[in-house]
Amino acid sequence: MRSAETTPASVHEPDPVRPTREDEVAAAGSELIGGPIGLRALLGTSWWTPVRVVALVTIGMFALGLVQKAPCYNGAWFFGASSQYTHACYSDIPHLFQGRGFADGLVPYFDKLPGDMDYLEYPVLTGLFMEVAAWLTPGSGSLQHQEQWYWFVNAGMLMVCAAVIAVCVTRTHARRPWDGLLLALAPAFALTATINWDLLAVALTTAAMLMWARGRSLAFGLLLGLATAAKLYPVLLLGPLLVLCWRAGKWRDFGRALGGAVVAWLVVNLPVMVFAFDGWSKFYTFSRERGVDFGSFWLIWAQNSSNPPTTDTVNLLAMLLMVLCSGGIAALTFTAPRRPRFAQLAFLIVAAFVVTNKVYSPQYVLWLIPLAVLARPKWRDFLIWQACEVAYFLGIWSYLAYTTSGDAHKGLPTHGYHWAVAVHLLGTLYLCAVIVRDILMPERDVVRLSGDDDPSGGVLDGAEDAFVLGATACPPRHATHFEGPQVEWGSREAAAPSEGSP
Repeated sequence: MRSAETTPASVHEPDPVRPTREDEVAAAGSELIGGPIGLRALLGTSWWTPVRVVALVTIGMFALGLVQKAPCYNGAWFFGASSQYTHACYSDIPHLFQGRGFADGLVPYFDKLPGDMDYLEYPVLTGLFMEVAAWLTPGSGSLQHQEQWYWFVNAGMLMVCAAVIAVCVTRTHARRPWDGLLLALAPAFALTATINWDLLAVALTTAAMLMWARGRSLAFGLLLGLATAAKLYPVLLLGPLLVLCWRAGKWRDFGRALGGAVVAWLVVNLPVMVFAFDGWSKFYTFSRERGVDFGSFWLIWAQNSSNPPTTDTVNLLAMLLMVLCSGGIAALTFTAPRRPRFAQLAFLIVAAFVVTNKVYSPQYVLWLIPLAVLARPKWRDFLIWQACEVAYFLGIWSYLAYTTSGDAHKGLPTHGYHWAVAVHLLGTLYLCAVIVRDILMPERDVVRLSGDDDPSGGVLDGAEDAFVLGATACPPRHATHFEGPQVEWGSREAAAPSEGSP
């Protein structure tokens, strides 16, 4: 049998994988549009390519998310403290138009703010995105009218980001384009897309992953550096890439990626760092100094303790937990029977950050959705996780409605909100557990079952192992209870049935 160490990239690309033939949930859902696709269907012969279909569905769901914000757009953002929570349509965007000086023409990072926040607390590229939207916002009319326009302009720009995400995710796994529908139809994606500006960083991150999948390590690094200049979490992807390249001996490619990321980040940040250091550093000092906040298990601890932990204690413990998680991911990478796929480790490291962090805003789920689609494209598991995230989305707004409704107490009390946080944490940990199982038992990985090795891995796809630990030098052994096709690791051809299988 050929192995990943000896199998070159095949010049013959197999047919695209059809989820309705391998996923029972996808097959059942397809009944809404006529049932599973047939063996003799002509794919790719019309304008309706998978990429275009996924992009259009994403835009349609994004538009439904905008409709969901209509009660706030028409008044709840401006009248009544709790109505924006009871309608679950809160967004930071209109509130920060005035709160961060955009309504007054203040320059982010350079001009000091008159309120409780002395400088804009967002990374530089996100601040530029916010400023461009402010330039496009009409300066006439009432403040409410301007805030409505500011949200609308930002929504249009974020919709472009959503389309970019859909295209990049769909094209990253070339043989599995229809997996992009997981992202397009994700309810948490539509509900949280316009709460904040996270989609900018997510779009740059998914574009970077597409470049890595195409073997363009420098372009990956440049885009990841830009993504890190918009949000901090994308830099975490360099950790899994380091250990994967270590195991495969691809140091030159990792060096290009790291160099590109550093250069891109410096190009964006250095001018502001030099001429407005206090404003530039606000994001980092605010992240360090903010206390325990919504969505974290630290909040459950603090609200149920007579002696809650200090911010410094939580910072230290959260950092230690993140280091332990990172070490565990590295050990998993070096000892797994087959080198993990890049998307699997990318999801695990970002999920570890989300779970251990002292705050979890509802829109942080946007960081994980594209990675989840690439790491575990299985409808059942994805929908279980999404149901948990939607439950948390409703839970946090109901809790804020409770805390802002005075004696009326309309909404979810504190102990009920703690259950919502627990549901979010358990849903994320469940998906992590399934992905870890796929790594330890590669024959359960739906991507590898279709005959691929690491379609998002670029130079790692089908590469030899240069450094392994434990029993990983031996060929992977299939679980004794497993029945079905036995995968030729690293082969791009469809898995052949094992001897004696039907």
